Amino acid sequence: MRFRGINNLTLDAKGRMAMPSRYRDRLLEACGGKLVITVDRDHCLLVYPLPEWDIIESKLTALPSLNEQTRVLQRLLIGYATECELDSQGRILLPGMLREFAALDKKIVLIGQGKKFEIWDEASWNENQQQWLDTVQGSDELPAALEDLSL
Repeated sequence: MRFRGINNLTLDAKGRMAMPSRYRDRLLEACGGKLVITVDRDHCLLVYPLPEWDIIESKLTALPSLNEQTRVLQRLLIGYATECELDSQGRILLPGMLREFAALDKKIVLIGQGKKFEIWDEASWNENQQQWLDTVQGSDELPAALEDLSL
């Protein structure tokens, strides 16, 4: 199951987001509509189908907890992880604490990222997008893992 593309969405007054119809059937089939939402260091939200999240959580909990960076990641990712489910109208409720963390207002952007989604406040997405483009255009160096990638 792969998710890709950018979707401009609107949160309703209760903080619910309608999952775009092109993803709904796949999510219902793959995980019964059960999702996990957590935070990201970039101040957006990450949305995983439950089976994908279980893999991530297992890897995180297996890391050595004496490492300070590991503990911080575990606290953020696992600590904020919240299970939710698509309702009968294909919506998910984004908990207030998570909306606050990501500074989500009415206009949001859902970004498919392969096995997960990112949810951004639309203004933050637009601002960061330009910074990322500037960074990529200003750098000739690629990480070693990308050197053989052909686009």
